[in-house]
Amino acid sequence: MKRIAKNQTQRSKTTLLSIWLLVILVIFFTLAAPLIAYFTFLNVRKLTASWEMTNLPGVKVEERQTPPLVQEGEILPTPTPVISSLPPVVWDGVSRVNVLVVGIDYCDWESGEGAPRTDTMILFSFDPLSSTGGMLSIPRDLWVSIPGIEQPNRINTAHRFGELYKFPGGGPGLAIKTVENLLGLKIDYYAQIDFYAFEKFIDEIGGIELEIPKKIKVAPIGGHITTLKKGKHTLDGAMALAYARARYTEGGDFDRSTRQQEVITAIRKRLLEPARLPILINRSPEIYQQLSAGVHTNMELGQAIKLGLLVLQIPEADIRKGIIGSKQVTFWTSPEGEQVLKPLPLQIRILRDEIFSTVGALSPATEGDSLQALMQTENARIAIFNGSNTPGLATRTMDYLKTQGANIISAGDATEAVGYTTVVDHTGNPKTVSYLVDLMHVSAHRILFRYDPANQTDIELILGYDWATSNTLP
Repeated sequence: MKRIAKNQTQRSKTTLLSIWLLVILVIFFTLAAPLIAYFTFLNVRKLTASWEMTNLPGVKVEERQTPPLVQEGEILPTPTPVISSLPPVVWDGVSRVNVLVVGIDYCDWESGEGAPRTDTMILFSFDPLSSTGGMLSIPRDLWVSIPGIEQPNRINTAHRFGELYKFPGGGPGLAIKTVENLLGLKIDYYAQIDFYAFEKFIDEIGGIELEIPKKIKVAPIGGHITTLKKGKHTLDGAMALAYARARYTEGGDFDRSTRQQEVITAIRKRLLEPARLPILINRSPEIYQQLSAGVHTNMELGQAIKLGLLVLQIPEADIRKGIIGSKQVTFWTSPEGEQVLKPLPLQIRILRDEIFSTVGALSPATEGDSLQALMQTENARIAIFNGSNTPGLATRTMDYLKTQGANIISAGDATEAVGYTTVVDHTGNPKTVSYLVDLMHVSAHRILFRYDPANQTDIELILGYDWATSNTLP
């Protein structure tokens, strides 16, 4: 009897371990599915070009010695690849958690072009209390300020600079910092998946079912160009990869981001099929051994289990999806003829709120709400500084804004005089920024986004001569 009980205990432990391993796979591969697109650079091989340009307003550049930028035709040195040294983050299991999923262009290493860039970035956010989630795709050609780098550059170069110049946390650390500045929120974890591990995983789960909206040509790695007709298809790993990395459609990278999110949803549905789940649980140790080397993260085992269980419990309807697209960027051609996307920070943060909102936090706008009402819902802490040299202007502005429901925490003089009123957003408050911009006719060039969650204020309002001479304060 003791032997039977011992065997049963051992089987129970083995089953529990298998479930844990499966949960790890679920969270990593559900999150990391969009990374398959990082091999797009197998087809398009270009070094990142840089040119002189003033810093974009809104992203703070850290004070440090800045390395030279990559020039057209320059071959960067090839240091040894580094797995992130980012320290693990403690997650309490109930707070909102944000995960940045990145795909790396390892061909940069192989070709001798230097440290790799990211080809894909998607931010996932999950809220355990409301059991909701969201995913936001970030285009690789977004033209942003990168902390510690003197001039703006494509967002996909942040990882390269982090690896090459040994920034804290390496490539993932600088990529995270850059996205935090762009979106105005804290990122807890990153995850990275190997291309071949993805293909193998798709095959292990029996492929994925996709409804192809219209005919598309795809090119599996090492295979021939294939046309997928409109309709339902079951794709194996190679074809799923080819479908997600296909780029030459009318919408370009925006279309590709949509396809990546379709693949993520299809993987999740496949994993949750009742008939397939027991099979995967039985084979989870074997699958884990085959695929774990292809996943890199700063997430610890216990955290992965907690997050994996959370993701499985979120209904499909409660996972919002979004893409930084044509409404959030402007198309721009550099002096060298390179096509890039300049971000519209305010529009990006409005989209962020729509995707990651939950009840009582980051609440999306309701149709018909006034800017004043929307401003009040954020309750952002506002500090007012008088840069106009007009006595009493800060106090008068504070008194008026308080009657409008604004949360003014202080008012005083600025350290120097300014000609134009400036709004500095430290924690991501698009509704309050929109209200102040509309009220005070603030120029788009004077809206600054400097992510700093440790700041004592959410928004700094610096009053200029323009407000002193044109305000309608009572």
